[in-house]
Amino acid sequence: MDFSFDEDQNAIRDLASQIFSDRTTDEFLLDFQRSGHTYDDALWSTLAEQGLLGITVPEEFGGTGLGFTELCLMLEEQGRRISPIPLYANLVLGVLPIAEFGTSEQKVKYLTPVAAGELKLTAAIAELGISPAAAGQVNASQQGDTWTLSGTLACVPDSPVADAIVVPATTAQGKTVFIVDTRQSGVSVDPQFSSLEQNEGNLTLDNVKVDASSILGTVNEGHTVLDWLELRAETALCALQLGITEEALKRTAEFTCERNQFGAPIGSFQAVAMQAADAFIDVEAIRSTYWLALYKLNSEQDARAEVRCAKWYAADAGHRIVYRTQHLHGGMGADIDYPIHRFFLWAKHLGMMLGGRSVQISKLGALLASDDSVGVAALQIQA
Repeated sequence: MDFSFDEDQNAIRDLASQIFSDRTTDEFLLDFQRSGHTYDDALWSTLAEQGLLGITVPEEFGGTGLGFTELCLMLEEQGRRISPIPLYANLVLGVLPIAEFGTSEQKVKYLTPVAAGELKLTAAIAELGISPAAAGQVNASQQGDTWTLSGTLACVPDSPVADAIVVPATTAQGKTVFIVDTRQSGVSVDPQFSSLEQNEGNLTLDNVKVDASSILGTVNEGHTVLDWLELRAETALCALQLGITEEALKRTAEFTCERNQFGAPIGSFQAVAMQAADAFIDVEAIRSTYWLALYKLNSEQDARAEVRCAKWYAADAGHRIVYRTQHLHGGMGADIDYPIHRFFLWAKHLGMMLGGRSVQISKLGALLASDDSVGVAALQIQA
């Protein structure tokens, strides 16, 4: 397998890095945090102007027609700068399934304005990582060409600003996915305040009427759509986590080389050096498992075990990395006005999205128990 990136992919990463770095400085983030805003609309517009919001949108619908790898490279760069924009919700949860399963009419309606920065999408799939006992549900009943949707789904990323939401629903024919416009009668989104402040919402559908043109894929194809999307959504979270943890470790290395105690940089102390070395190993574990999952997805191989392993490492090792980087900053690491604190919050939040360590290891265990070939692949990764 070849993990090297081609010239176009490196160019995309460099462009994203330049845009995020120029805009999202530490000083900007501090002022932005104090302003009470949740999203940086100016940065969103810049990404649209540079064609990055349409990175996976087919060219005939106003995008650049690139792939999932290019999108993940851009997410890595967002993670390094922890830029406050709904990139994951829009380009992963919204654009990817519509580009894969949507009709031409749906692509024109949703993907073209997303690429232009004029419309925002997300998907209500948090239940994939929530215990069935606590998970919400949407039910859909059909009468002629009209479907009526009712129910509640929680923790929908960036839903307070979304114009449309991809919603899985239970029907008499089986699981079916709908695209629901948030301005429709009966649709309400109540903002939730997470550790990253207001970036999620509770979606409630109260007898919402839609027609067959709102169905993504076909009736009873919901499990196929959700399984396809889940693997890419979890891999995208790993991309964000890699950028966050690698940058947090880089900043910590610089800090411990500059901070002096007892006449020497604290980075020269054995206890500090060992913790930094452990964090470096964890960063490389996140990188290698995530890249393997990405490679198998792009080559259309069965990547279920690899994605579970990558997401488990992103949650498990991600926690250890940001704990150590914050700890090695001493008292400054707990100061919410100091930059390293933001990396801690983002890493912890991402680790829990779509299921944390226990959820991922449980799903991997189910794969091991059900498919010997998958089990062998997973054991090879762990080894």
